[in-house]
Amino acid sequence: MTTSSETPTQSDRSASSARRFRGLRRMLGCLALLTLTGLAQATELVRIAAAADLRYALDEIIELYRSENPEANLQVVYGSSGKMTTQIINGAPYDLFFSADISFPEKLKDEGLTATEPAVYAIGRIVLWSNTLDAGALTLVDLASDSITRIAIAQPAHAPYGLRAQEAMQAAGVWEAVQRKLVFAENIAHAAQMTQSGAAQVGIIALSLARFPDLATHDHHLIDDSLHNPLTQGFVVTRRGGNKPDALKFAEFMATEPAHAVMRRYGFVMPE
Repeated sequence: MTTSSETPTQSDRSASSARRFRGLRRMLGCLALLTLTGLAQATELVRIAAAADLRYALDEIIELYRSENPEANLQVVYGSSGKMTTQIINGAPYDLFFSADISFPEKLKDEGLTATEPAVYAIGRIVLWSNTLDAGALTLVDLASDSITRIAIAQPAHAPYGLRAQEAMQAAGVWEAVQRKLVFAENIAHAAQMTQSGAAQVGIIALSLARFPDLATHDHHLIDDSLHNPLTQGFVVTRRGGNKPDALKFAEFMATEPAHAVMRRYGFVMPE
């Protein structure tokens, strides 16, 4: 009588090997997916909208943060606070917003677009600066002189630094006299660029920009802050950013002493 052999055939062995291979491939695929997911979470892009007066100070702070958090993936865009507020209201994908005026983060809160309460991170100052004149010897009254024909300021309609420049000139009694001389910039960094390039003889710019090494080679005149409303600068984590741990972590870093030291070096007054 013929009996069946218990030894596996080549076909059986091939089928078993194929099953094991498929199982291993599925397991490796799952591990790869988990690894990629973990990496994606670790390096999730955090988009920051920031007022133009922060261009140099915030760049340094981000580098400090990255030195402690090498996996951080931060992207910052600088502009006017008013325009960025409008962009966020209209759906711009920003996770953090550092404004030159806390009223703009407060507006976002009123619109239901924030994950945190608006908080003050600094008080700004404005200065007279020039690439061709001795701005250290100038005052706001001198802006009415016939020898000065072009004065750069940020657009007051949407840039807090421009509005404070207007307020200071009004308080000094020269606003009407300088109307025909004014050249308006998109934001305070643009006003500094216009003055540096010679498109304007004098600019009313942020102290934080005047202290940047390229501009600090020329003297500046610090404008009395009693002549204008305070530049109370505020930030907020947006509703979108509230789901990103890295956005919240960077917001906390801005309140640390290393970050404050950079801000003070650029002329900002830290909140008590």
